[in-house]
Amino acid sequence: MTVTFISNYINHHQIPFSNACFKLLGDDYHFIQTQPMERERLEMGWSKDGEKLPYVLCLYEEEERCRKLVMESDVLLAGWSGREDLVQERLNQGKLTMRISERLYREGQWKAVSPKGLFHKYKEHTRYRNFPAYLLCAGAYVASDFHIIRAYPGKMLKWGYFPETRQYSKEQIWRMKGEGAERICCDIAWAGRFIPLKHPEYMIRLGRNLKKNWNGRFRIHMAGSGEMEQELKELACKYQVEDVITFYGFQTPDGVREIMEKCHIYVFTSNHLEGWGAVVNEAMNSGCAVVASGQAGAVPYLIQHGKNGMIYPDNNFEKMEEAVRFLLEHPKERRQMGWEAYQTIAGLWNAGHGAEELLRVIEGIRRGNFQPAAEGPLSLAKVLPPGKSRAYGT
Repeated sequence: MTVTFISNYINHHQIPFSNACFKLLGDDYHFIQTQPMERERLEMGWSKDGEKLPYVLCLYEEEERCRKLVMESDVLLAGWSGREDLVQERLNQGKLTMRISERLYREGQWKAVSPKGLFHKYKEHTRYRNFPAYLLCAGAYVASDFHIIRAYPGKMLKWGYFPETRQYSKEQIWRMKGEGAERICCDIAWAGRFIPLKHPEYMIRLGRNLKKNWNGRFRIHMAGSGEMEQELKELACKYQVEDVITFYGFQTPDGVREIMEKCHIYVFTSNHLEGWGAVVNEAMNSGCAVVASGQAGAVPYLIQHGKNGMIYPDNNFEKMEEAVRFLLEHPKERRQMGWEAYQTIAGLWNAGHGAEELLRVIEGIRRGNFQPAAEGPLSLAKVLPPGKSRAYGT
């Protein structure tokens, strides 16, 4: 079976999945990169080394070979590539295609009323509803958006991003985090770009509020940079929390993981504009008890509230703080959630398992026996309206 994945460029969130496919398929797996990586991503520490991987081809260097792979592979995985012409050419030939998509209406489903937008979505998606075309939903609210345009009925499956998965024993996790009966200080992590949709200012407010009765017993670690950096540092000075918040600046993916590995709680504050949020995978894999906004795409897929993390609703700062305080005050529950979070990633939501399930489902489709997974990647994606995040919270 030959599988080709076409997307704008390969990055550290896609490489583990592609490596897993290459391990299973060998030279029958290819990743087609349609454009060079942007300078902004490179400045954030993303690497161009992925272009050197044996299965990566660049459309802008070998267009004829890449076009042939798109048309002749047994299945095409189609991410956002900027080359919809190639994807539709394949679909029009009735060949098995699996689109990978984040939300269509991230800014609000009211945008679906646009006649021009609906026509565009019809051309790309709806007219293929009875074709061998499937949708891998990279986020919990994706299915809701595509349901509005009546595309992929019964053929929408859970998907996501799969950063590197690291293996630890429970003892290794506790040792990295310095857990023990004598533990006094709790380390809280946050990572991402300092931009409004990610609400990094929440961490400064959290530091101010916690310092009132938890001074000396917590520290906040913030990895990242961006347009709000100076504003955040001034806010930290205003609230007099410079002594409990460390700003690390932009870090490489490995640098972010090192911070997560030593921290006990990870706070994810992105709003509805966050399509997935791969840092949630990484924090859970690092054994952190995650407190996360239910508006981001990864959260309802990865976190079961109260079991392997905590979800707060509607970008509600007070509910977020309440969840963090619960974890500070209940170290036993915090450790258990961190361990359950690790097991969720190591056992289910990881690149190896995702690749195996994908190939199993594809083989079933080719035999006329479509069988989604029971849970996790490749299970049926329920239509979950964005407002459903209100059902979560402490």
